[in-house]
Amino acid sequence: MDLPLVYHPDYTVSLPQGHRFPMPKFRKLYELLLAEEVAYSHQFHTPQLLQAELIELVHTPQYVQAYCQGTLDPKAQRRIGLPWSPALVNRTRVAVGGTILTAQLALNCGLACNTAGGTHHAFPNYGSGFCIFNDIAIACRVLQKLGLVEKILIVDLDVHQGDGTAFIFQDDSSVFTFSMHCEVNFPSTKQQSDLDVALPVGMEDDAYLQILANYLPDLLAAVRPDLVFYDAGVDPHISDRLGKLALTDTGIYRREMQVLSTCVAAGFPVACVIGGGYADDLDALVYRHSLLHRAASEIYRQFRL
Repeated sequence: MDLPLVYHPDYTVSLPQGHRFPMPKFRKLYELLLAEEVAYSHQFHTPQLLQAELIELVHTPQYVQAYCQGTLDPKAQRRIGLPWSPALVNRTRVAVGGTILTAQLALNCGLACNTAGGTHHAFPNYGSGFCIFNDIAIACRVLQKLGLVEKILIVDLDVHQGDGTAFIFQDDSSVFTFSMHCEVNFPSTKQQSDLDVALPVGMEDDAYLQILANYLPDLLAAVRPDLVFYDAGVDPHISDRLGKLALTDTGIYRREMQVLSTCVAAGFPVACVIGGGYADDLDALVYRHSLLHRAASEIYRQFRL
């Protein structure tokens, strides 16, 4: 059996030309994985549109209804940073369904990857920073509701703190939040994760990976999660427009191999989402996102999952 992956055409919608969130990256990532034979079509699973009542396990009904119906006030819409459209509503609901499906596949197979996800700036009653609904948080609640997991570890290595996720689970011992992010970066007001590791501007590959190695194995041993969610944002890259760290392509790949091998070798299933990434060179950005799936495919083969 090959590594299970999740993709849906609705991950991609049209945004106004020049908009700084690169929506085409989701389709291009899927196409690159196929073109370079990192994955084959039979490996991809298709998520469905998520029901509003499952989104409301995390988000307030008022916010869910206002966003889905397009009645958010302009200030709340600007805080999200994406222009509203019915297509974007569908894309968002499908993408959250994709993260839930990825988690279910990971529980069955040991490792699975989404080709979207990682919207960690969404709070219960508002969206922020290109994040509308918090897909990992919703997936945690859905899995717990279904009785599939009890304890969850979120490993968030996006360059920006997972503030929405930290807030949602701040009083919940069943979900441990670990965020390793650039200290001087969005959001300006940080929330308190269970473990925050703030990094200085300009940190390079070796120092970054050593810090990660200092924390992750001990976290796994202490938390003993039924599932690990891994937010593999590539915005720590030196060329990222919003990053401020200095990882290379090689450093990103080493990071993915390090996280996945550490978790899988210890017997913990991992559900991966791609997180953030912002660059003028869309092809280079898509390649960086593909490093997660390249590493996951290698780990899946090595450990014969």
